[in-house]
Amino acid sequence: MSIALKILIAYCLDLVLGDPYRIPHPVQFIGRFISKLEKVLYGYKNKRLCGVVLCITVIAVTFMVTSLLGMIEIVEIYLLYTIFATRCLADEGNKVYSILEAEDMERAKKELSYLVSRDTGTMEERDIIRSTLETISENTVDGIIAPMFYMVVGALIFPNSPWGALAFGMTYKSINTLDSMVGYKNDRYIDFGRFSARLDDLVNLIPARVTGMILYPAASLFLRYDHRSALRVYFRDRKNHASPNSAHPEAAAAGALGIQFGGETSYFGRVYNKPTIGDRLRDFERDDIKKNINLMYGASLMGIIMAVTILYMNTI
Repeated sequence: MSIALKILIAYCLDLVLGDPYRIPHPVQFIGRFISKLEKVLYGYKNKRLCGVVLCITVIAVTFMVTSLLGMIEIVEIYLLYTIFATRCLADEGNKVYSILEAEDMERAKKELSYLVSRDTGTMEERDIIRSTLETISENTVDGIIAPMFYMVVGALIFPNSPWGALAFGMTYKSINTLDSMVGYKNDRYIDFGRFSARLDDLVNLIPARVTGMILYPAASLFLRYDHRSALRVYFRDRKNHASPNSAHPEAAAAGALGIQFGGETSYFGRVYNKPTIGDRLRDFERDDIKKNINLMYGASLMGIIMAVTILYMNTI
């Protein structure tokens, strides 16, 4: 079976099944491994060096283990499927939407707190909607396009191996998991997690720009959203964020929907005035969550078509 077909099957399995909650997820094992290594390494004085050791060790072990597992075809397809997060991202967004529709603000805040690192306790409905939209936009890169991109890179670099796509895709997930666990700018992780955070920024550079510049505007065109505004706002506001990557998908999404991201946001008890992204042509509406989920699905569909086409053309 060709690697293009395997990736396509994995993508379709994710659309149908979502995350395999009743079966062990490889990211859970990666997370436990990170936690155990952190307990060992954090006690040493040079936090920055220990953070580098943590990151390189996790990446190396992930690459080696998945390279071996990838030699078993059924295991390879299963692990490729677990790398995608399209259905999961849609489900989480729809969950917040349904809770808002039920007018249960406290439950909506609690549900959102599982998705974002910002403080949700004092949020109003517009803040909940904005945070959900920003999270969906950012995670379209982290959970879908970036791993897809690295699957293709791995398959192209190792065209004759049964494990190239899987090893590269899962290694990307390990970097992303490291960033989500230790990549914070707080007292504990400002030095220890610096290398992981910077590496995560680096590996997302190309996928974030592909998503914001190509996939979101194209999806907007097919969905009959404002694709011209998606491109215009993308090029104008793509740098309006502390992260070098987050504003790229957010800018395109904000332009397509005619809304504005950014503004006052609270993290760990401290309020930040984030730069605005997009034009506030109207206020947020609950249906914007549904529209952004549609954008995410559209971008993922175009991404998988591009990925499969590239891999197929490489075999001709």
